[in-house]
Amino acid sequence: MQQLNEAIQTLLAAQPRRLILSKPRPAAQWRRVEVRRLETGWQLACYTDTQVFHENLDPDAFGPRLEQLAAAYGQLNGWSQGAQWSMLISKKGMATLKRQADGTSAEAAPAAHNRQKRYLLAEGQVIPPLVDMGVFTPDGRVVRAMYDKFRQINRFLELVEDEAGKLDTDTLHIIDFGCGKSYLTFVLYYYFTQVKKMRVEMVGLDLKADVIEKCNAAAQKYGYEGLRFELGDINGYKAPFAVDMVVTLHACDTATDYALFNAVEWGAKMIFSVPCCQHELNRQMDTQNLPIFGRYGIVQERLAALTTDAIRANLLQACGYSAQLLEFVDLSHTPKNLLIRAAKRPAMPAASRRRYLAEVTGVMEQFSLQPTLYRLPEQSGRLPK
Repeated sequence: MQQLNEAIQTLLAAQPRRLILSKPRPAAQWRRVEVRRLETGWQLACYTDTQVFHENLDPDAFGPRLEQLAAAYGQLNGWSQGAQWSMLISKKGMATLKRQADGTSAEAAPAAHNRQKRYLLAEGQVIPPLVDMGVFTPDGRVVRAMYDKFRQINRFLELVEDEAGKLDTDTLHIIDFGCGKSYLTFVLYYYFTQVKKMRVEMVGLDLKADVIEKCNAAAQKYGYEGLRFELGDINGYKAPFAVDMVVTLHACDTATDYALFNAVEWGAKMIFSVPCCQHELNRQMDTQNLPIFGRYGIVQERLAALTTDAIRANLLQACGYSAQLLEFVDLSHTPKNLLIRAAKRPAMPAASRRRYLAEVTGVMEQFSLQPTLYRLPEQSGRLPK
């Protein structure tokens, strides 16, 4: 074992940025262990056949931990600036360490640069949904052509974490309306359970039976026990638990309104919505008093879309939420969309809520509008008097 420990110390002296332990022996707890260097220490990603577990270590504790792990594996590979390292480990603990010049060191610089940005989902981890999406390679590197999508996913998580990080809880109950193929559903579940170490129960809802079947199969494949998908309509859906977070991405036209209304009815602590196809108000909009907006179809269409989301945000405020409209680039590289982010504020003054509502009714009168998201909470008594 002494020789193995000395070989590991030689490898660590080269300041590797990434290590992989493979060829597990019967005593090994994990199928594979991947290690990446952080600014403040090291992170281990330990893989079973269906799950990954993370462990963060400070520099002083990492060396002994690596020596302990390496004794149960037949091979240790490492990458440092300008070099690749290969270590073969015998059953008796004898180690053979080889160094080879790495001609790809120039290509490693962009990855190092991206790590400095401290993405919430960092390169170097094998995240099964991102591998299946083609964003990551099987060994956890970002595919060069997918860096934009990688950044977009992290941007979405940053917008979520800004609010979720304020909650004093280790458990989350989440509903994802109109989940579709559920790329971000899986990413959200991974982030909260594997990175934040929270207990999560999450339901994805969609109208397409084939999509639900595939998503449930994927959740089982990844070992995501707290994530399931159901076939159903947003309108009238009954939540199976007290809801902490509602996510709705690209629910078309008034489907977004029903999702937002359900979130309000349940008293969800957080809402994240990227609306899509805001047609309702465009059909209703009367621009006779402001003909310049109705003269050009594309102008009225965009005005109606912006008006729709401004009304939605104000109505959430009137229902006791603090709401924001944020710029968000979606995953299909379309023009920039708006993300509605709202958080429950139980102590919001009644006068403030009435002011937000009055602004909505003023716009409704100006353009002869009857938004779905106004009608629903009005009928249920959620709007202030």
